[in-house]
Amino acid sequence: MTNRIANYIQAGYSGLYIISHEEVRVEATMVAVLESLNSGLPKNDPNNKQFNLFAASVTKGIVNVTESKKLAEETDPLGILDAFGEADPRSVFLCYDFHLFIEDRNPLIWRKLRDCLAEAKAHSKTFVILGCRLALPPELEKEITVLDFTLPDREQLKNILHALVKDNNLGEGCVQDEKAIADAATGLTTGEAEQAFALSVVETRHIAKDIVYREKCQTVRKNGLLEIIDSKVTLADIGGLENLKKWLLERRDAFGDAARSYGLPVPRGFLTVGQPGTGKSLTAKACRSVFGVPLLRLDAARLFGSLVGQSEQNWRTAHATAKAMAPCILWIDEADGAFSGSGSSGQTDGGTTARVIKSILQDMQDGSEGIFYVLTANDVDNLPSPLLRRMDEVWNVELPTGPEREAIWRIQIAKVGRNPDSFNLARLAASSDGYSGAEIEKVVSQALYRAFADGHREPVTEDVFAIIEDFLPLSKTMATDIERRRKRLEGVAKPANGEVKVNVAKPVRKITAIGKN
Repeated sequence: MTNRIANYIQAGYSGLYIISHEEVRVEATMVAVLESLNSGLPKNDPNNKQFNLFAASVTKGIVNVTESKKLAEETDPLGILDAFGEADPRSVFLCYDFHLFIEDRNPLIWRKLRDCLAEAKAHSKTFVILGCRLALPPELEKEITVLDFTLPDREQLKNILHALVKDNNLGEGCVQDEKAIADAATGLTTGEAEQAFALSVVETRHIAKDIVYREKCQTVRKNGLLEIIDSKVTLADIGGLENLKKWLLERRDAFGDAARSYGLPVPRGFLTVGQPGTGKSLTAKACRSVFGVPLLRLDAARLFGSLVGQSEQNWRTAHATAKAMAPCILWIDEADGAFSGSGSSGQTDGGTTARVIKSILQDMQDGSEGIFYVLTANDVDNLPSPLLRRMDEVWNVELPTGPEREAIWRIQIAKVGRNPDSFNLARLAASSDGYSGAEIEKVVSQALYRAFADGHREPVTEDVFAIIEDFLPLSKTMATDIERRRKRLEGVAKPANGEVKVNVAKPVRKITAIGKN
């Protein structure tokens, strides 16, 4: 990022927009950028004026950061622009929260900013807007270059850890597993990581990865977009879907260095399509145990905000977090509901849905190394074709077959603490044709209630059959819709269900980061 900003300034870019919550880190980066540029200037040449950094905010006015002195008390946005226009050549203004003035839709500010940027190009001056989100109207899009300031990587997090230990005289024994702690902190800002490390010291007298990870889960959940799923589900907890299980197990080691040396391409992910209750979400949760990396669930419906540019920024925020945590799994649930209406987006939402989908597709294509995408959907009709092409595979998750239903009955009965062998599983499987896995789970639960109400006795096979007699599965109430879906998926998706059982008992390997410095 430092080299990129330096190149923009050297090339004469007069307007930059840095998106970040980390003001201290951004300012430190800007100081380093200008120091680097100044070091390359000829010495003792009066015609080669050095670059100077000025920080501007509504509370502190304009401060010359390079010389550590206040330039002006000016806090008005137009006054800040006047000061920028009057500044010497090679002046760089870092303006905090200036995006709030831009989105105020004041044409005078817009016009003044455009005039200042046009004039600044001739004098090697750069106006840098620093904000936590993008708020750039079409009138300024061509004048300002947008930069997403990446979250700290593992090496930077280790440096933060070392600084905290040194500044507080904690001693080397305070850090038990530096690599694990850095992994636990990925996805946090510098300040958030420092707080998590400090809290761990307060609670345990040392820096523990479990506490850091716990705080990260809470921090990620705050924005309402992502949730870290600590799932204990394994493939053995899923009845059926043998074809999909086999496919996943063949790729369980595909993120490691050995796979890169072998020449394997990094897997992108898969899409599962089928009616509710057939194991799509359960499979997504089981991917965490397959690959041994963090699982992030994206609430796709919350991507779309009411403010201009908010939806696109929401995706950038979610993707940046996933990228910082890579290798990881990014699960986009109910993708068909979130992406519906993309074709008519221009008429219904001003093109927002289309722009968000375009951003997602671009990032999936070029900016997602180490991110394994898992998409779940009830149908493919509302999903754009380019999204399907980005997936390594599209799987059709059908209602379970007879042997699969028997496996599901066994799993669900064992889950409630009963011995499956004391039930007639073959008879239950034959009597539950057309039931989904979720419906079988519901029948087992209702059978428990029935037995409990009858003198708190243990449930037997007949209790289950009593529930089945009155149970109406969706395959009967929605038979027409299910058949239509099957026809639409022909030639589009592979069958996830299969009769060949897969050995899922292989131990999980912990995957280390790839492509990370």
